[in-house]
Amino acid sequence: MARYGFTPTQLSARAAYLLRGNDLGTMTSAAPKLYPHMWSWDAAFVTVGLAPLSVERAVTEMDTLLSAQWSNGMIPHIVFANGRDGYFPGPARWECRQLARCAPQDRDTSGITQPPVHAIAVARILDHARRHGRTTRGVANEFIDRRWGDLVRWHRWLATARDPHGRGRVTIYHGWESGMDNSPRWDSAYANVVPGADLPPYIRADLDHVGGDVSMRPSNLEYDRYIWLVEQMKRANYDDETLSGTMDFAVEDVFVSAILAVACEVLASIGEDHAKPLSDVRELRGWAERFRSGVVAATNERNGAARDFDVRAKSWINTETIACFAPLLCGGLPRERERALLRLFEGPHFCGHPDLRFAVPPSTSPISPDFRAREYWRGPVWPVMTWLFSWAFAHRGWPEKSARLRTEGLRQVTDGNFAEYYEPFTGEPLGSMQQSWTAASVLDWLD
Repeated sequence: MARYGFTPTQLSARAAYLLRGNDLGTMTSAAPKLYPHMWSWDAAFVTVGLAPLSVERAVTEMDTLLSAQWSNGMIPHIVFANGRDGYFPGPARWECRQLARCAPQDRDTSGITQPPVHAIAVARILDHARRHGRTTRGVANEFIDRRWGDLVRWHRWLATARDPHGRGRVTIYHGWESGMDNSPRWDSAYANVVPGADLPPYIRADLDHVGGDVSMRPSNLEYDRYIWLVEQMKRANYDDETLSGTMDFAVEDVFVSAILAVACEVLASIGEDHAKPLSDVRELRGWAERFRSGVVAATNERNGAARDFDVRAKSWINTETIACFAPLLCGGLPRERERALLRLFEGPHFCGHPDLRFAVPPSTSPISPDFRAREYWRGPVWPVMTWLFSWAFAHRGWPEKSARLRTEGLRQVTDGNFAEYYEPFTGEPLGSMQQSWTAASVLDWLD
């Protein structure tokens, strides 16, 4: 591995140094320039990387995020750091404190959410705490006691407010809630979002951090749609019931749904280990089964590939993106269809494409007409997604498949840039450098 860049020891040291450099005290910025605040699912992955360095600091990271939880149970996708400017849309654009009845009044947040990977991070905290003495184990156990109710409320909000009809799929009202902002998955749904003439003016901040290559970022038209959806949410006062009937964008996200199914199972197991109320554990198991079934119901009968559902257009969304593999995260497919989906994942449409620099999953299939090698979620490889699938494969009892992704993922990042994402054919680091969740993935892999 060293011939590609830094040795494992050097890489681990650089990753730890990066997380220390991005540490704002009680939260870690997602990236120092482009993303100077705390992002929800970034924070969960960062916690995974912090846990082998310091269980106590990992607990602080999750505590900070959960302290910004809304009273309805939602964990917002951004917790804004005090005194940090340069990101748009910022608190003044979201106006959550002023408009949202459920928003916290002692800190600024955004008004949308992100994928619920947090139970995985909590499990990693507990895994590492078991290796330490009584004091560190006590910190982790006390965290579970203190935050158990908050974590269950988070899952309950997703299972109720975002699945009002009980179909087992989480509805998102903005592509940002998926974490895959401009994925081809959302093209058809966004095409039906027409910004109003009264869209307030704005100035993008993201284009200042891509070295002049604006092709890596979403277009201005895409951004108009993004900000128009924020305006629609504000006009609904971020009310869950109002959003479901008024938002131009409403899609049942199969990838978020698969993550929720896994997260409910993981949190239920934690609850059993820590003698939490049986009613909570049963509820979590029930949600896991419902969302696992919802994911399976959204799959292609032939190869098991998952599809999102456009609620407004009442139609399935068929794209060749990494979200196709949602069932590999949560399970539930019949054996033959699961084998077919694994062949698709490992074959020339994705990880086995002959031109890939490393055998890791690109965000969009290189053979898809939607593929763009350098454009955000339309083609590049995201190390954190490689980590997620590697973790999931290990969790599901596929150690060889997990190890293969880990090995290839580490080969990709031995340049030491810890980039947000990478060009899939050349391995060029793209997007924001010094990305916290990339460093965190490396630290967990090398632990």
